[in-house]
This record gives sequence, C-alpha cells and structure tokens, in this order.
Amino acid sequence: KFGYGKVSFGKDQNVTIVLDKKTGEKYAVELDIVPPPENANLPEVTPEQRAENNLRMAQEDSIRNAYVATFVTEEQGKAFAKNLGLDEAAVAKLLVASRGNHKTLTDFLTEAGASAEQKAGAVDLLQQISAKDLRDVSKEVLTDHLNNSLALDTDKKDFSMYVRNPRVSNEMITPYKAFFQSVISKEDADAYRSEPLKLVEWVKQNIKIDTQCNLQAAPMFPSSVWNTRVADVHSRNIFFVSMARSLGIPARIDEVTGKVQLMKKGVPSDIDFEATEQTTAPTGTLVLKYSPIKSLSDPKYYSHFSISKIKDASLKLLTYRESDVDMGGGVTWSNTFKKGVAIDTGDYAMVSGTRLANGAVLSEVSFFTIEEGKTTTVDLIMRESKDEIQVIGNFNSESLYKPLEGGDAVSLLSTTGRGYYIVAVLGVGQEPTNHALRDIAALSKDFEEWGRKMILLFQSEEEYKKFRPQDFPGLPNTIVFGYDIDGAIQNQIATNMKLQNKTILPMFIIADTFNRVVFVSQGYTIGLGEQLMKVIHKL
Repeated sequence: KFGYGKVSFGKDQNVTIVLDKKTGEKYAVELDIVPPPENANLPEVTPEQRAENNLRMAQEDSIRNAYVATFVTEEQGKAFAKNLGLDEAAVAKLLVASRGNHKTLTDFLTEAGASAEQKAGAVDLLQQISAKDLRDVSKEVLTDHLNNSLALDTDKKDFSMYVRNPRVSNEMITPYKAFFQSVISKEDADAYRSEPLKLVEWVKQNIKIDTQCNLQAAPMFPSSVWNTRVADVHSRNIFFVSMARSLGIPARIDEVTGKVQLMKKGVPSDIDFEATEQTTAPTGTLVLKYSPIKSLSDPKYYSHFSISKIKDASLKLLTYRESDVDMGGGVTWSNTFKKGVAIDTGDYAMVSGTRLANGAVLSEVSFFTIEEGKTTTVDLIMRESKDEIQVIGNFNSESLYKPLEGGDAVSLLSTTGRGYYIVAVLGVGQEPTNHALRDIAALSKDFEEWGRKMILLFQSEEEYKKFRPQDFPGLPNTIVFGYDIDGAIQNQIATNMKLQNKTILPMFIIADTFNRVVFVSQGYTIGLGEQLMKVIHKL
C-alpha cells in the first residue's frame, strides 16, 4: 500500500499521508506543477563591459571555429572510404560524427586489415558504439575489440551487438578482451562457454559486493574488478558482461530495464546474481493510446512522458535510448508505444506533462499493471490548459529595425502585415539562444504552416558575423533577420514586460499589430518551440 499528498512550500507545517492506494489498481491522477516566480538578482552590465565581453567571445569563437574547421567533412569522409574500399556513406557518417577524434578512427580503419571481412568488421564495430564514444574512444580500445572478439558459432547480429561491441553500459570503455583471455585458463574458458551459468556462479562466489566505497557510482574498470574481487552492484554487472563477451558469450545489460542478460539469437535470458535459480521474467505488451492534441502530434519519451516500474516501494525508470531528442530523434509514442512494446509483468506508473508558457506543467500520473501474455492499453493524456490567451503587455508594432540585406530602417508592421507575429533579440553564440533556435528548427513545419513572420534581430552587424546558420539546419522559411537599432527593441521588450534584467538574451515575444503581447520568454527556456506553438494554436 502507498499514499501521497500535496505539500505547499512555506504554507504546510504538517501533512498527513494516508495509505489509501495499493499496487495493482488502475487509475490516474492529475497534478499541476507550478514553479515559484523567478527572482534572479543578476548584475546589470555597462555597454563597455558588454563590448569587452563580446570581444572575448569573438576570440573564443575564432579559436573554436579554427579547430572545428579541421574536422572531417562528408566529402572528405567519402573520399577516405573510397580509397580503402569501404562503405562510403557509412564511413563518412562515422567520421563526421567523431569530430575532433577523427584521426583515431582513420588510423584504426587504415590499420584494421586487408581482407574485406576485417574492414567490414571494423566499420561495424564503430557503428555499435555510442556517438559520444566516436568522439573520445582510443585506437587501443578499438583494436583490442576488433582483434580479440571470438565469433565461435554465434548468430551474426548477436556477435556484432553483444560480443564485439565494447560498450556495456555507462562505463569508460577499455581494452578488456585481451586481458580476460590472458588471465582465464583455457579449461575454465571452455567450461564457461559450454555452460554460461557456471560463469554466473563464479561471479556470485568470487566478487564481493560493496555498497559503501563507491557512493558516486562511477563504474569500475572490468580489469580492476578482476584484480580486487570487490565491486558495487553496477560495476559487477558490467564486469560480468565484459568477461562473457571476452569469451565469445553474447551478453548485455538491457538499456531499458537495467537487467543483466545472456543473449541467444536475439532472445534474452535474465541473470539475477541474488537468485538461487535463474529464470527469465515473464512479459506482457503495453499499448499507449493517444489522441493528438493540436500542439503535439507525437509525444517524446523523457520530454513529454516516462514510464517507471514500481518495485520494492520505489520507482525504477525505464531508460529508453535518448538519442538526439531535442533534434527530433529518440523514442516517441508513434515509433515505440503506438503498436505495442513488450515489457516485464508488474505494476507501473506513467507520468506525462504539458509545459505551459509560464513554466507551469500540467501533469498526469497513471497507474497500471502488465500481465503475462496479455496486452494492456493505457491512455496517454497530454493535458491542455482551458484558459484563453491573455494580454500580458504591450509592444509598438511600428518599431524600426534594419534589414539584414541593407537599406533604410523599416517597421516591424511593414514586414509582418496585419496580425500576429514573433519578434526576438538573439545573443549570438550563447547557449540559451542556440537552444532556442534548435527548438524552433525542430518545429519548422509547424511555424511554416502558421505562415506568420518571425523577425529575429541581431544586436549589431558584428554580432551577425559570428552567426553560423549551418549550426541550425531547418529553420523555418518565415524567418526574417535584421539588426536591432541601438538596442531599442530589446530595451522596449525588457521595459514593457517588466523583465528584471535587460541584458539577458534571447528575448522572444508573440504580439499583434494592435500592440498586444500574449507571450514573452527570456534566457534559457525548455521547449521554447513547443511553447510558442501552444500559444499560436490558441490564437
């Protein structure tokens, strides 16, 4: 049984929690999460201080851009691959993704071997590791796992993903295969390959679990676990999988549930080091039913909803691969949950949330149970605010700005025509502005369908020169760029909207040509593109 209650900070001295709920019940509850009003007391800077800092930022940008210019381009990657007889598209993608680590990859691929099989194996290995690994993996690691991975009679896909792949979980990947092959006797290795559960038993008997010495949970190197015979639970699990893969036994830590599993032709068998007998957890199918709201056609996992298993009086998050969620990748309702996904039986909680323009979140928590062999259908609800759009300030639509292409200053109204529009002042090179532009690019189609102008203003021509449009592919074609003359528009937005600090960028507003403002955002904002579209859909 369990219960929960609302605590109002600064108001409630005592709260009574009644244990009136129990696992296995299917129901949902709505929660409104309201953040406290922002009260940041940031220092004002003088124009001279801002100019000095802009010079520093320009120097930083020039140093970084000079370094970035040395990275491999797609054309260079294809030329390199063609010269070695490799898959041009695949290799070019890997080299571009490796950024400053491209020499490690080119050296590795060059020295991988002469046969077509060795070359293909090297490319496949690189395709299995994470995007971050491509940027910092060493050639020593790649060479070890290419040359010391034992195929035996393993299924090709299992070998690629669960034997040759050096990445197990969130550890720093190391060249562990040659190490384990040198310290494990041939007799023991043959026994473990014949009966992998003997390896499970060896780990249970020989690796002592310590829960106190690694409180920050930084994974130990597998070789260190072998040498010390002591590890925390997570490091023990990584050690087991690494040891198994070194012997040619397909194994993994399931990225969704965190369970250790042996693999055979893509079918997992669960390993529980605390159990006296190994059994694989039964599964059922979860289908999420979603009726798209106007501002959100396909909710994203983590961004809009998440699912946790209720186990031992706590919530264990299902950690689906995140990928580049901000750029439209990752797990979504349509690509994973719409048609159904297999998950372990048990009790679950799903949390969904819609972020409003003022920062508040309309959340819903639903509880449900997955039964063995059965399909459970749960409604995924993205709550909407029923409140009408409110006028929160005013802004002169006749304000002047200077078009990017030159010429005389023109009014916002002359560019936008009658109706609603978006105007913003950007902080070029600043992460809050970069984040905002990527959010907008991700919803480019929606903004283009709206059809209204979005006027994005630079503070000066010098600021514009630092702008790299190639860093923000897919921006909507309704954008008009220009310059804010003497900071007049920035100052007007800050003053009229009563912003506490007039220098923090970016500043975004939605206004109409009757000078009414219905939305304002300043600085770093989560999901700015979606917030803008939510307001737009209600106009």
